[in-house]
Amino acid sequence: MESSIGIVTPQRMHFAEPLPLQNGSTLAGYDLMVETYGELNADRSNAVLVCHALNASHHVAGIAADNPKDVGWWDNMVGPGKPLDTDRFFVIGVNNLGSCFGSTGPMSLDEATGTPYGARFPVVTVEDWVNAQARVADAFGIQKFAAVMGGSLGGMQALAWSIMYPERVGHCLVIASTPKLSAQNIAFNEVARSAILSDPDFHGGNYYAHGVVPRRGLRVARMIGHITYLSDEDMATKFGRALRRAETLVDGVKAAGKENGTGNGNGNGQDDAYRFSFDVEFEVESYLRYQGDKFAEYFDANTYLLITRALDYFDPARTVGGNLAKALSHTTAKYLIVSFTTDWRFAPTRSREIVKALLDTRRTVSYAEIDAPHGHDAFLLTDSRYHNLVRAYYERIAREVGV
Repeated sequence: MESSIGIVTPQRMHFAEPLPLQNGSTLAGYDLMVETYGELNADRSNAVLVCHALNASHHVAGIAADNPKDVGWWDNMVGPGKPLDTDRFFVIGVNNLGSCFGSTGPMSLDEATGTPYGARFPVVTVEDWVNAQARVADAFGIQKFAAVMGGSLGGMQALAWSIMYPERVGHCLVIASTPKLSAQNIAFNEVARSAILSDPDFHGGNYYAHGVVPRRGLRVARMIGHITYLSDEDMATKFGRALRRAETLVDGVKAAGKENGTGNGNGNGQDDAYRFSFDVEFEVESYLRYQGDKFAEYFDANTYLLITRALDYFDPARTVGGNLAKALSHTTAKYLIVSFTTDWRFAPTRSREIVKALLDTRRTVSYAEIDAPHGHDAFLLTDSRYHNLVRAYYERIAREVGV
């Protein structure tokens, strides 16, 4: 029976050994925020690493000890009796380097200067994150993960784990992800970054010293991103062309009301449902602005730049002539690849590329394409077919490791 993990408290892990980065530089000492659920068994064979996507963190499941409203971003997936059952598995969530939720990043103090890194924080990659996560595994004495799992950008990390540390991954679960970004996806990221970079409050990335936040840029970046996370069908169902507020004349006085129609007027040829302004008219506009405002209150602009660039750079086949099968040829994990039909950000065709490459190199792979209307965000939502699939796959892993 499913239940909540309950209140959880993260731990800060410090690593003194310098971390070489793909850009050629080295990060000296650094901290990673880590959250764990369940119990590690005696032979440390039941550990599962869950990798997070762009705006998520180490807080995968449960309720944050310092905020009862802060529920883990994948709480419907991870917990007692849930598809990834913490009564059987020891689950680790790690906040990646460069993030703004406690791990060392642009907001952190640079010991060399005594001021926040800001724009000086090095550009990091998915591979850098994986190398840092491997040190977390070492600290727990975990030689091999039963599974590494992630959705979207988290799926890229899971795939990278299977390539970079083949002997340390039993199963690799890649959900709503891609082997590399398309030009269109890179373009979306660039528009979002441009919104931040052009915000007058950005100050070249050193806005901390000015006591400001580039909220306008962050708002636009989030709005752009959020559009790509939802499908046209989902947006039509949620919002359609409904107007948030329409002003009409009632006995000669303007009265505000919510118009749920198409905005084509009152049927007598007059279009008094529209306000003919550039303020919020449609419900979908209100929703996007709300999401943008909320995001700008808790996320860091430099972190957004770093993580979207890490997305852009990910391409494990780049060093082998673009041949993904060759990049995967030395892997030993078994794979579950999941996509969603209406996900146009990371469409099913991209997941099929991974599946084909795995089959070409004779790896064991299961593939599921879930017919769901929610677009890219479907990997975060509760869908019985999707969750039952993941549950069945972890049952298989549980039998293998004897838990």
